[in-house]
Amino acid sequence: MNAAPADQIRLLEVQALDVRLQQLAHKRKSLPEHAEIESLTKDHVQLRDLLVAAQTEESDTAREQTKAEQDVDQVRQRATRDQQRLDSGAATSPKDLENLQREITSLAKRQGDLEDIVLEVMERRESAQERVAELTERVGAVQGKVDDATARREAAFEGIDNEVATVIKEREVIAGTIPADLLKLYDKLREQQGGIGAAKLYQRTCQGCRQELAITDINEIRAAAPDTVVRCENCRRILVRTSESGL
Repeated sequence: MNAAPADQIRLLEVQALDVRLQQLAHKRKSLPEHAEIESLTKDHVQLRDLLVAAQTEESDTAREQTKAEQDVDQVRQRATRDQQRLDSGAATSPKDLENLQREITSLAKRQGDLEDIVLEVMERRESAQERVAELTERVGAVQGKVDDATARREAAFEGIDNEVATVIKEREVIAGTIPADLLKLYDKLREQQGGIGAAKLYQRTCQGCRQELAITDINEIRAAAPDTVVRCENCRRILVRTSESGL
């Protein structure tokens, strides 16, 4: 394949732009905000799970407290009715009076036990409410950090994407001046060789594979016409000759 030396030089410019695009893609993929957001998101999920559990506990104890208070009210109302009956003199026989007094005493003890249960449930509910408040605050704080890291990542994305767009436009302009067959070969080699399709021959060393060429290869390249597209015998990339090639 033949191509004007100037076209081959421009191929190095395209290669440099392609390398820059690779660097920008790697930079976009490896922004520190990615790991930061991932870690914070894990923390956020764990805290949300704890918050849901605390909210469930608070809801359960609220129902338990309501039920316990209703039990107290029922016992209190029954004791009030018995006391009213006792005070009214409706129970006339000694046996009825004794049974009524015994029931009032029993109800008083039952009410006391139930009130103790209400207090115990209230304490547990208050503890659950405090836990809900604490976790709500922590969830909000972590969400704020996630939002901040996400905003920083989006800003970094914007800067990188803007540079990518500029590099792509510049590449299109330069690539448009290079013969199609040369550019096609370059793109094929670039895909095969990890993103490097053309390299400068510098001081008899291929800058693609960093291998110094054998003297026989150097002699062949030295004898080749300036418009001959030469390849590295080691990596098969396009070798571009310049005044620094050491030929």
